[in-house]
Amino acid sequence: MATKPNLEQVHELLIQALETEIGGEKIYETAISCAVNTDLKEEWQGYLDETRHHQQVLLEAFRKLDLDAGTQTPGRAVIAHLGHSLVKAMEMARAAGKPEAAQLVAGECVVLAETKDHLNWELIQTLSDKIGGKYKTVLTEAQEAVESQEDHHLYHSKGWTRELWIESLGLPAVLPPPEEIKQVETAIGAARAEQSRDALL
Repeated sequence: MATKPNLEQVHELLIQALETEIGGEKIYETAISCAVNTDLKEEWQGYLDETRHHQQVLLEAFRKLDLDAGTQTPGRAVIAHLGHSLVKAMEMARAAGKPEAAQLVAGECVVLAETKDHLNWELIQTLSDKIGGKYKTVLTEAQEAVESQEDHHLYHSKGWTRELWIESLGLPAVLPPPEEIKQVETAIGAARAEQSRDALL
């Protein structure tokens, strides 16, 4: 049975999701400029392209639901501020003149951004499971269009950042990370990949 949702908060979630994707574009552009590892640079370029696509998926959802994608809310302003802050952090690291250190900061910033992004889409999925009518159709369609990519972005970015940190500590690292080698798409898969890293050294 469909639950009657708080539509004001539904709109807030969608606005925050859109702003997260908008900020994500600039975050990935900056992260790519910090990347030293060529495989990582290529990986992030793919994520940038997919992030731009996710913006379009959300804008189409706004259109189908007759919602204003330009609506400004306090929550949206916070998300925009966080995105700008992550970009600034990467720019600071890059300006310090140590490329490997800037790459690490970029990895951490990507993981932070993707954690919020992943949460947004998990909530959209939860909503689409419980809501009825046009919202269910539109949100299910949007969520299904991006789900596997969002999982990939988060779990693989965490793997890259972990292994780059391990390498920076002077320890044997698995690059590309196990998450990449095993094409992880779930939290369970990511945990298993991390546990398998010693066998890949």
